[in-house]
Amino acid sequence: MQKNIDQGYNIMKLKSSITSLLLILNFFTTQAQEVLDNALKPLVISEKQVEKEWYNSFKIRGYMQARYNRLLETNENLGCEQCDKSWGNEGGFFMRRIRIIFFGQIYKNVYFYIQPDFASSASSTGLHFAQIRDAYFDIGFDSKNEFRVRIGQSKIPFGFENMQSSQNRLPLDRNDALNSAVSNERDMGAFFYWAPERIRKRFSSLVKDNFKGNGDYGVFALGAYNGQTANKPELNNNLHIVARVSYPFEIGNQIIEPGIQAYSGRYELPTSLKNGGVIASHDLNYLDQRAAVSFILYPKPFGIQAEYNIGKGPEFNKNNETIETKSLEGGYATISYRIEHKDQVIFPFTRYQYYRGGKKHEMDARSYDVNEFEVGIEWQFSKNFELVGMYTMSNRRYEDFILQNNDQKGNLLRLQAQINF
Repeated sequence: MQKNIDQGYNIMKLKSSITSLLLILNFFTTQAQEVLDNALKPLVISEKQVEKEWYNSFKIRGYMQARYNRLLETNENLGCEQCDKSWGNEGGFFMRRIRIIFFGQIYKNVYFYIQPDFASSASSTGLHFAQIRDAYFDIGFDSKNEFRVRIGQSKIPFGFENMQSSQNRLPLDRNDALNSAVSNERDMGAFFYWAPERIRKRFSSLVKDNFKGNGDYGVFALGAYNGQTANKPELNNNLHIVARVSYPFEIGNQIIEPGIQAYSGRYELPTSLKNGGVIASHDLNYLDQRAAVSFILYPKPFGIQAEYNIGKGPEFNKNNETIETKSLEGGYATISYRIEHKDQVIFPFTRYQYYRGGKKHEMDARSYDVNEFEVGIEWQFSKNFELVGMYTMSNRRYEDFILQNNDQKGNLLRLQAQINF
């Protein structure tokens, strides 16, 4: 009997000891958890702060292009200052573009974009100088950023091909007709853009999915800019005004994008772009006006890209050696086809372009008459590397005070290698 009592007592004592031990363990566990939570709390806050920091919200990308234009060349005197300075005599291997792009949505209503180029030509004897191409920020006015204003140096919303990145464009250079409106396609200004969210996504996908889109420049655009082109100071205190309407319609599997655009202003010819013997207006100011229409059928798989513009601007007249305000006109049509093979994409294409008028950004507002036909192929081995071969048949008359009766005809095979990163 006594033995059973002792065993019961021992069991109760053991239970009491275990209970006390559990209470002690629970106390220390609770304390340890509180200490651990307090220790990790700054780290958790710090992690949230890192997620909100602007430098974790931007990205870096870029591309580089190397060219050679002298194969099968029939006329070394044929050149194109606007498109590629390595055309013709003394042209060799040439770095056309070296771009590194910094961009990002650093706040829900603030987007920034900075693009320097490291292949700018500072002079006829100096290459590969760094220069800003784009430097702007977008300010959104609603939760979806459907209404926004772009401030800084950016592309002028005039012409589909002008706004299409050289990284995506099929022909190696932009057409003379619309590109002569805005050298380097850019200027300092402020631009209002509007597009519904679903259309902004469509604009984005046409670039991302490799259908040669030009990006999101809105369904409607309205802006004011200096009018002297990128990296040039304003000279006449007179702003250019530009407006554009463009809409990508989805019809079955195809997407077509018609557009219309126009700008107006007064352009002042820099004294450095006028020869001494040329007669010009007393203040070097000239009316600068254009209107253009665009039609894009995205290559799914057959594509058409066509634009035409008319207007007035400064142009050299060799008959009286005077720079006058004269009419201009011209356009182009590019036909392409998209072929997919495993991870590779091939774009055979052809383009015809025509332009008659002046080029205000060249010496003496050089007078031009251009007829050019090109046929080529872009071979994308991967998303990071592509080759372009393009055969050009060109007939160009370009004249200024020094170059008179200068009608150049010729053919050449042009090659370009491009890497994307």
